[in-house]
Amino acid sequence: MDKKYYTNERNVQIMIFLLKAHGIKRVIASPGTTNMTFIGSIQQDPWFEIYSSVDERSAAYLACGMAAETGEPVVLSCTGATASRNYMPGLTEAYYRKLPVLALTSHRGDFRLGHLLDQQIDRRQSPTDITVEKCVLPLVKDADDEFYCTIEANKAILALTQRGGGPVHVNMFTRYSSDFSVKELPSARVIRRYHVSDKLPEMASNKKIAIFVGAHKHFTDAEKAAIEAFCQTNNAVVFCDHTSGYHGRYAVHNALICGQRLSDSPIRTMDILIHIGEVSGDAYGKVMKMQEVWRVSEDGAVRDSWGRLTNVFEMSEEIFFKTYTKEHKCDETYLEKCKAEYQRLLSTLPELPFSNIWMASQMYNKLPNNSEIHFGIYNSLRAWNFFELGDTIRTNCNVGGFGIDGGISTMIGASMCHPDKLYFGVFGDLAFFYDMNVLGNRHVGNNVRILLINNGKGNEFRLYSHPCSIFGEDADPYMAAAGHYGNKSVDLVRHYAEDLGYKYLTAFNKEDFLTVLPLFLDTNDCSKPYLLEVFTETEDESNALEAILNYDVDATTGLKRKIANSVKGTPVEGVINKMREILK
Repeated sequence: MDKKYYTNERNVQIMIFLLKAHGIKRVIASPGTTNMTFIGSIQQDPWFEIYSSVDERSAAYLACGMAAETGEPVVLSCTGATASRNYMPGLTEAYYRKLPVLALTSHRGDFRLGHLLDQQIDRRQSPTDITVEKCVLPLVKDADDEFYCTIEANKAILALTQRGGGPVHVNMFTRYSSDFSVKELPSARVIRRYHVSDKLPEMASNKKIAIFVGAHKHFTDAEKAAIEAFCQTNNAVVFCDHTSGYHGRYAVHNALICGQRLSDSPIRTMDILIHIGEVSGDAYGKVMKMQEVWRVSEDGAVRDSWGRLTNVFEMSEEIFFKTYTKEHKCDETYLEKCKAEYQRLLSTLPELPFSNIWMASQMYNKLPNNSEIHFGIYNSLRAWNFFELGDTIRTNCNVGGFGIDGGISTMIGASMCHPDKLYFGVFGDLAFFYDMNVLGNRHVGNNVRILLINNGKGNEFRLYSHPCSIFGEDADPYMAAAGHYGNKSVDLVRHYAEDLGYKYLTAFNKEDFLTVLPLFLDTNDCSKPYLLEVFTETEDESNALEAILNYDVDATTGLKRKIANSVKGTPVEGVINKMREILK
């Protein structure tokens, strides 16, 4: 009989590697077939201490005893049928005693459920008091499956000891692979969680470091001071957008830099990216390249936006940044390069057609001091993210749910709290009509000013870079929902706004807009709320986005992109000739 090593089932390999990386070695195995790839792999690995128990009910209680005695996690492994059901009493005990027991149940896959097949127990639902975390490890068929399994396996293992700890259930799929020929266990990305009392990992002084801020509540003075001190002593910068809420010295609005398709700024590359905040409204932050991501959040959750997460710090941001602040200030070369790059791109901005982006370029540096501006999802937020606003301007957008349905209500709700402060809002027509009933609320104050970009549809779906753009005008009826709400009527909104007591303004082109803009921004006339309706065209909106993303060209990146675009859809035999033509 050939010697057996590790299984070739990648999800099982990931789990085994991470168990070892996290120092978990005790396993109680119950007999079965679906768990043979896991047991068959670990039984030849001397790292693991394996115990056998025919009775799964007893196995779970054995695990409770081991975990309580040693203070270390214990793994349970069983097959399908009723085996996992018998873990429940022991897992209930572990739940109420916060014992780190990992129930690793093997399964042929959820697609087998409900078809009268033998031994297919539905484990998708379970009592609320037998686990603190539930995860599924599907079979790995591609990079997305690899990423998912890596995150879920790490999440499961970390949950064993998080906030007091407790039992965890992982349902691991199998195809009964008989291939145990893998002699060396392939590695998997290890994610570790740290608390204030732990020995924290070192941050080497020669690392290039950046902070990325997703949507964030307003920073306290203490939090801001901690970030500033950290950046001063680590030559770091803070990448943010209009949902981040950070307005300190080290803020870098990166959308204009990272959005460039034909150049690859070195600013995008760093060793460590420190991730704080929640869902980001930054459309181009994902192009950043980093060696690893450190996530800092008091919730301690595993949030892996870039697929590079290595460390989670379950602590306040203030404590984290104070901990990693060094004694002496250093140079600020990273910040200087970022600021210079942004100014260079801003000063060479191409001529843009009449569009949301063009309007943002005309308004961003004219907003009244100490005002607040809210943006609609998605075009309006993206358009304005290309431009950095003044330090006194507060910004907001509903990126939590990332829907179009309540932006105006959110803005008006905020405006009711500070009637002496101007609140601006920029919304597309679908978002506006979706939420227009709030304009008639009797509590709306005279401090509200709404910019409505009316192109008669969800223009997002017609932009050159959007997947639906391949349908051209055929995307209008159902994907872009064109033709509703008066179909760009020049009277509908005007009558509605004026009848509700708003000062109504309108623009159809650049000249119109520049004429009414001073009135829209006037801080002296606060006798009523304002509504400025601007009519734009689909092609102009798309061309504006394409122009602002493709005007900065470097030789290497530009050539690669040019080749890729040129040979797209070209038969293989024609690719070489295309490249020769381009390189002439």
